Parts: sequence; structure tokens; C-alpha cells
Amino acid sequence: MLLTLQILGLLGAIYLGVRLGGMGIGFAGGLGVVVLSLFLGMRPGHIPWDVILIIMAVIGAISSMQLAGGLDYLVGLAEKILRGKPKYINYLAPLVTYTLTLLAGTGHTAFCVFPVIVEVAKGQGIRPCRPLSLAAVASQVAITASPVSAAVVAMSGFLEPLGVSYPTLLAICIPTTLCACLITAFLVSAFLPNQLENPLPITNMPERAPKEMRRGAKLSVLIFALGIVAVVFYASAISKNVGWIKPVILPRNDAIIAFMLTIAASIVLACKIDANELVHTSTFKAGLSACVCVLGVAWLGDTFVRGYIEPIKAIASTWLTHYPFLLAVGLFLTSMLLYSQAATTKAIIPSVIIALGITPEHTQHVYIVVASFVAVSALFVLPTYPTLLGAVQMDDTGSTRIGKYIFDHPFFLPGLCVVSLSVGLGFGLAPLLI
Repeated sequence: MLLTLQILGLLGAIYLGVRLGGMGIGFAGGLGVVVLSLFLGMRPGHIPWDVILIIMAVIGAISSMQLAGGLDYLVGLAEKILRGKPKYINYLAPLVTYTLTLLAGTGHTAFCVFPVIVEVAKGQGIRPCRPLSLAAVASQVAITASPVSAAVVAMSGFLEPLGVSYPTLLAICIPTTLCACLITAFLVSAFLPNQLENPLPITNMPERAPKEMRRGAKLSVLIFALGIVAVVFYASAISKNVGWIKPVILPRNDAIIAFMLTIAASIVLACKIDANELVHTSTFKAGLSACVCVLGVAWLGDTFVRGYIEPIKAIASTWLTHYPFLLAVGLFLTSMLLYSQAATTKAIIPSVIIALGITPEHTQHVYIVVASFVAVSALFVLPTYPTLLGAVQMDDTGSTRIGKYIFDHPFFLPGLCVVSLSVGLGFGLAPLLI
């Protein structure tokens, strides 16, 4: 009876969070912790401070780059790419959003190019829902391949003691997710209806007036790019497999936070921007929302999982050993509800590692965890995520719309295809590199 009430408390909090949307997901997570701990006898789980602090530091650096005009510069480059080869919009749109997310560590950068995708698609007589859905999904999946995303950093922290280094994780996640996005773009172009009923001629496609580039725009992008290179190099150099830096004075998570703050300080100083204005950028607001969501949802998930860790270990060790793909299914369903790659990673992966009996001495099953990682990207299933709603609102042709039955929207099939292909490719590549 108590277990039933606890499950209802967990699902009720998640349902309330989905209804509230935005930071409300995090608020509801905190409410769920109160219910589970004070009324249903569970001990509160751990707050994911490391993930939250990394998100804050990364968002600080990206906000500085945005205020300096760096994001506008990157979006301008993306727009040139999209307009330069309009016939290949179904391939270029996901490539552009994937790359932006890979560099920035957040999928919210996709918002900036959605209007261009719509314009180019209409000019080619293509339903905007096709490139928009591919682009939105690619921006979510790329989180699991970004060197500075909270999800990848958290995952690397779990895997590093098990012999899977930070560069090895990236070497698996980047090619598998990128290939999956391109294959899905081909399948969507080949097998789903692409043409608008009343296509617009290319001559009617309006060119947006270019924004005036700020003086420090290119410099801010250069500083940010060099900072990412420094993060990857340092994290690789202190890993056990490389071991170039000994002793390790600054641990990896602390180093990423410190490097990101250093990047932000360098941009503020070099580009002469007003640091007081950073709180007004869209990136900062999105980052604050992400922090609150991870705080509430990951805390709620950890509270419930820790309460039943032993039976979870017993069930998982039996099923996952015989049916490894079930881990990907579990991560997919969990992230669909938790609405965060980082929160899902923090809530589920440690328990899975324990359940599979993976230790530094016994790592034969660690490839299952790595290959299944991308499945934490199922944020596209419920059509209430901000990037999905943004895509729907920006398509004035009406081709990108939410159906009557929740799942019948244009993001579901491309998203399911990308995740499935990524996991399949991961199960092929991970055993070769680990």
C-alpha cells in the first residue's frame, strides 16, 4: 500500500510539472520531495549540485558571448549555410542546430534559426514541419555529444572511474548521434510527404535584414571556442587513460566550472560588455529555468530510486544482462517524463551501474551504459518542450502542428528514429573503443 502511494506521489508530481511547464517542472519536483519524505516515509535523495553548478557556469559563458554578439554571428553563419543550399534544407537544418548545440551545450540555440528554416523551406515548396522537426530533434540529441553539456559531464563523471575516459565518451557519442541525424534526414526526405500543397516561388522568399555585428562578436566566439578546446584538453590530460597531468590538483568538474567562468570573464573584459546586462539575455533566462528543473526533478528521482535501490538492482541486473537494449528503453521513458537529459542521467545511471555490477575491476557491461546514453534525449515525445512549441508557433503554413492524440505530431517519428539509430550504432561502436 505504501509503495502504491509513493509511486502515485512520484507520478503526480511529474504530471503536475508537465502541466505547469517551464520552471514549474522543477517546482513540482520539490513538492514531490516534500510529499515523499514528510508524508510517505522516504529519505530525501541527493541534490545534484555538480550538474547545477556546471549549467550555471556554462550559461554564464554563453550569456557573455550572446551579449557580445557572438551568438548573432554564429546564427548569421548558419543562415548563410541554409540559404546557400536551400534544396538540401532537410539535411542542413539538423546539421546546423546539431552544431550549435554541440558548441553551446544547450538546445535553446535552435530557436534562433527556426525562422530561417521556415523561410527556406517555403521557398522550396517543402513542408516546414520536415526540416523543423529534424532540427528540433537534432538540437536535443546533440546534448549527449556536447563537451560542455551538463549531461555529458555528469555521465563522464560516472564512467571515468570505470575506465571510460572523457574523450572516449565523446568519440562514441559524436559520430553515432551525427550519423543517426543524417540517416533520419534521408529517411524523412525519402518516405514522408515533403511538398506543400501551395508552394511559394523562390523569388517570394524574403531576405531578412542582417543585424549589425557588434565589434566583439567574432572575438567572443574565438574566446569561447578556445575555452571549449581547453576544457576537452584538460579533461583528457587528467584522465587515468592519458595521465599527462599528475597530481590532479583541479578535478574535472571543478575545472569545467572554473574554465567556463574564466571564459566569461575573458569575454566581458576583451569585448568590453556590461556584466550587469547578462541577466537580461535569453540564454541566461533559459539557463536559470534549466537549473531549477534539474534541481527539482533530479532530486525527486533520486529520492524515489534510493528508496528502492535494492529491488531495482535485483530486477535490473537480471533483465539488463540478458536484454541490454532495455536500458535504452528505460532511459527513454524516464527522460520523457523528467524533461532533462542531465536530470535523467543523474537520477538513473548510478543505479544502473550498481545494478549491472560494474566496478573498476569488472567493466564487461560498461559498454551497455555508454551505448544507451543517447536515449536520455526523449524530450520530443510530449509536445510541450519549449523548442517544440517554438517550432510550432514559427511555422505559419500550419504543417507543424500538434494532433489530437498527444503523440501524433511531426517530431515523434524523426525523434524515435534518431534515438534508435544512435543507440544501435552505439552498441556497435562502444565495444570497439572501450
